[in-house]
Amino acid sequence: MGRAWRTAQRYGQPDPQPLTPMTTRFNTPRSQQQGRIMLSNKPFLALGLLGALFASHVDAHGLWTEQRRGNIEVVYGHGAEDSAFKAQKVSGAWAYDLQGKMIPVTVQRLDDHARLVPLKPPAVMSVALDNGMWTRDAEKKWINEGRSKVPNGTDSIHTFKYSVAIYAEGAHLPAFNKLNFVIVPQTDPLKVGAGKPLPVRVLVDGKPAAGIKLIGDYRSAPDVVSAETDAQGLASVIVRNEGLNIIAAEVTLPVKDNADIAERGLFTSLTFVGEAHHE
Repeated sequence: MGRAWRTAQRYGQPDPQPLTPMTTRFNTPRSQQQGRIMLSNKPFLALGLLGALFASHVDAHGLWTEQRRGNIEVVYGHGAEDSAFKAQKVSGAWAYDLQGKMIPVTVQRLDDHARLVPLKPPAVMSVALDNGMWTRDAEKKWINEGRSKVPNGTDSIHTFKYSVAIYAEGAHLPAFNKLNFVIVPQTDPLKVGAGKPLPVRVLVDGKPAAGIKLIGDYRSAPDVVSAETDAQGLASVIVRNEGLNIIAAEVTLPVKDNADIAERGLFTSLTFVGEAHHE
């Protein structure tokens, strides 16, 4: 038996203060954009956006980590696609032991990706990537600059990507205060097993978010929605694989009174192995 699973969001504790409703969009597929204003009177943010806002590289990629050849590699991609990226865009990485205490971690910035090197094997790891500001110019091309620096710029967005990996059964989850968008498992995902439901809570800026579409198998089916969060930010996602599972979500939030961007695009993923490997 593993240790009792504990999370920062325990059942029975008061929820964080509610978010206010805001304008959101959801594309399914990407080429068919639907916009609406969410005027919910529920005490939690109704977001309801999944998938890429623009059919471009700006926010079509996700972020997660994988253990490869004994290393923890940061992966930037979409589904089975694994793309090279500028390692300096990794803005932070945090490792934790079984008790939730921080472990020093170094971000090794390689030519085409980043590698995370914790001082000792972690029970939990999280990483953040700042993909910068992007603006569509007069020729409909995306420029990696704020709107104020792009003549006749139209659409503008600043994208951020986050990921949490759980490696050890019975780990105590930290609060993930450094992640503005996070999928928090409400029970130990390493104990659930393939084909069974995993309860999760989705937080945006530290608060439960309603209407978030969750992709249950981002690598194999990156556009297939498996679940949607309720008014408390809770949802149940079926564990798809005995191997690596990547549960993901994406949301776009409006930004007011900013000369450089009109929106903030967030991606997040939760990764874990569905079944323990035995030699």
